[in-house]
Amino acid sequence: MVGELEFERPIIELRKKISEIREFTKTADVDLSSEIEKLETRLEKLEKDIYENIKPWDRVQIARHPNRPTTLDYIAEIFEGFFECHGDRTFSDDEAIVGGIAKFNGLPVTIIGHQRGKDTKENIRRNFGMPHPEGYRKALRLMKQADKFKRPIICFIDTKGAYPGKAAEERGQSEAIAKNLFEMAGLRVPVICIVIGEGGSGGALALGVGNRIYMLENSTYSVISPEGAAAILWKDSALAKQAAETMKITAPDLKGLGVIDDIIPEIKGGAHKDVKKQAEEIKNALKDSLQELLKLSEDELIEDRYKRFRTIGEFSLAKDYIGVQ
Repeated sequence: MVGELEFERPIIELRKKISEIREFTKTADVDLSSEIEKLETRLEKLEKDIYENIKPWDRVQIARHPNRPTTLDYIAEIFEGFFECHGDRTFSDDEAIVGGIAKFNGLPVTIIGHQRGKDTKENIRRNFGMPHPEGYRKALRLMKQADKFKRPIICFIDTKGAYPGKAAEERGQSEAIAKNLFEMAGLRVPVICIVIGEGGSGGALALGVGNRIYMLENSTYSVISPEGAAAILWKDSALAKQAAETMKITAPDLKGLGVIDDIIPEIKGGAHKDVKKQAEEIKNALKDSLQELLKLSEDELIEDRYKRFRTIGEFSLAKDYIGVQ
């Protein structure tokens, strides 16, 4: 089955068995309703056990699901009148990042997000959601436009990372990412960032300097992929599952560490199960955040963003330990 995840196989097999029995009862003169009822009870318990105890590696697989909703999917469900803007006014238009203007409950906003494809052809066109420097420069152009016209900015993060190719490096990949980090810190409008899939390395962080940062429940946010970490730490990318456990890359872990502000609940089994319902959850989070942030002045927004990142990883040492009297 396309998109079938390994940890879901027991659920899929039991559902198949129930379906087969139902079909059998249509042609055979036999009452198996009690058996079906028992299997459905067992299925309900199995789904609860599995979906309420999802492991980090399972979340990685959900975040990478080929049918997982993309930025454009959510734009279509959440916003009205989206007008896409193209190009960085320097080199070209990078389709790995989409951005434009729309309305959210009547409020003009700027939306920017990574965009991967749904099939091989579209993935090639969008470079598998891995932006070149011109993608980040397009994003920055739209952010500055939003800053000028006082439009809140909403960023959707979903990338394995910035494209590491030779051409991208020659055109200033690192500089483009660094410039975004610098400029986003001083934006005078509310900035809300949501990790909707994979949030990988600087490629994700270049759209991630916000007043509020959210993650979908089964998204990941990390400095490197589990495979990459395993290859560096243990010289074996096959140990990716172990790396995912160690790296603390899931939404619950990052909420506990203070890296994100909150977790947006997902549909049971993943956002790909019901895009409309998932979009409603995101819409509710955006509504609450904007209601709070729009009350702040420009200086307060910048200070709020500064404090938010300043306290990530904050710790204190006992005076006796550091020798201070």
